[in-house]
Amino acid sequence: MRLFDVSDRRAAPSPPAVRVNGTEISRDEIAREIQHHPATSPGAAREAAVRALVVRRLLLDEARRLGLQAECEVETDADGRRETPEEALVRRLIETQLRVPTPTEAECRRFYDARPHRFRTPDLHEAAHILFSAARDNAQAVSAAEAAASGVIAVLRGEPGRFAEFAAALSACPSAGVGGQLGPIASGQTTPEFEAALMTMTPGTICDKPIRTRYGVHVVRLDRRIAGCRLPFEAVRCEIADYLADAVFHRAVYQYLAILAGRAEIEGITLVTSDGLLVQ
Repeated sequence: MRLFDVSDRRAAPSPPAVRVNGTEISRDEIAREIQHHPATSPGAAREAAVRALVVRRLLLDEARRLGLQAECEVETDADGRRETPEEALVRRLIETQLRVPTPTEAECRRFYDARPHRFRTPDLHEAAHILFSAARDNAQAVSAAEAAASGVIAVLRGEPGRFAEFAAALSACPSAGVGGQLGPIASGQTTPEFEAALMTMTPGTICDKPIRTRYGVHVVRLDRRIAGCRLPFEAVRCEIADYLADAVFHRAVYQYLAILAGRAEIEGITLVTSDGLLVQ
């Protein structure tokens, strides 16, 4: 029995040919470029690859129009990778056609002053724990670990001074040898569940219930919370200057590409709309 009629099949329409100023970008070029543009669908990957190839063609055509080939030398980067002649030509075009100002001291200072929470040292938590090891996918082991941790917490409510004793005897963490102490912990240095528990605790207290993470089940004590402080402007000035210079450079490149795309004849893909250039 036929599950479908072959005659009902419809071939997917071929994508339109893509041309820049009358020169077609071949299917082979697009196929080679697609590998550099992972996407959620083949169509999206193809579109991203085509946009990249169109932009490259615009830049190369402009560089050749300006006769930059004669003054273009291939360079090697810090990792030892040597440019292709086309990469060198695009680099030379950008160097000669874009003038990107260096951020001033005042601009860097304004950026710093407008973002008081961005340039800070992280908050630190000095904590100790007792780890009952249990694989997350082993429900029986997790249940037993939680029961053991709950039992320890019940004892520690009345005898908090025994924390180091229990850590030495029961904890599956190397910190057992130092009473379970973990030292200063910054944001991102531990698991999200452990960090969330520390954020809700009062210094000098032991958690009122076990904390489950991918390592097992923990009894946690927060000894001290050290608030972060704002870094001085002098310590982050170079970082800010680099960030601002990079942002200005990318805007300049975007605007330059918009100019090139606006005066070129591009077929088969929309690169410029009323909202601007459709290029990342």
